[in-house]
Amino acid sequence: MNIHPLLWRFLPCVGVSLIRSLGAVLNIQTRGASHIDGLYRDGKNMIIAFWHGQQFMMPLAYRGKHAHILISRHQDGELIWRILERFGFQAVRGSTTRGGVTALRELIQHGRSGSDLVVTPDGPKGPCHVAQSGIVHLAKKTGMPIVPLVFACSKKKSFPVGIAFSFHAL
Repeated sequence: MNIHPLLWRFLPCVGVSLIRSLGAVLNIQTRGASHIDGLYRDGKNMIIAFWHGQQFMMPLAYRGKHAHILISRHQDGELIWRILERFGFQAVRGSTTRGGVTALRELIQHGRSGSDLVVTPDGPKGPCHVAQSGIVHLAKKTGMPIVPLVFACSKKKSFPVGIAFSFHAL
């Protein structure tokens, strides 16, 4: 993916506008969030995990105050990062193929410092919906619970379209 320099300024704005616009017109429901709210009330942070193919609407589902997100160092990761920073997220750049060990160390440091961590445990290269061992290592090193976050939507014959975010603590 080779992006023209002018598009680097334009595409993130379009991405943010699209996500926010969809969030404004869709009927978004959050299920299972009471446990998450309880963790925050108790002053605890968490590792939020969602599958790689479900990342588009995730900026609207985050309920915490400060999160570091693992994003690849590839060019598509750069575009994702430029969108997410406009939502207030911080990035840790790395993946299993580029800078993974350094990124894992950085995530551990941020987790121990009181930040939520956000990862896609199946990664961009897959296998799809199969969690890799890095997330378990991250949980062991930080003592933070892994909280799966699932995005689902359903089509109805009339507006608004329903979207549900489900949080489940392990």
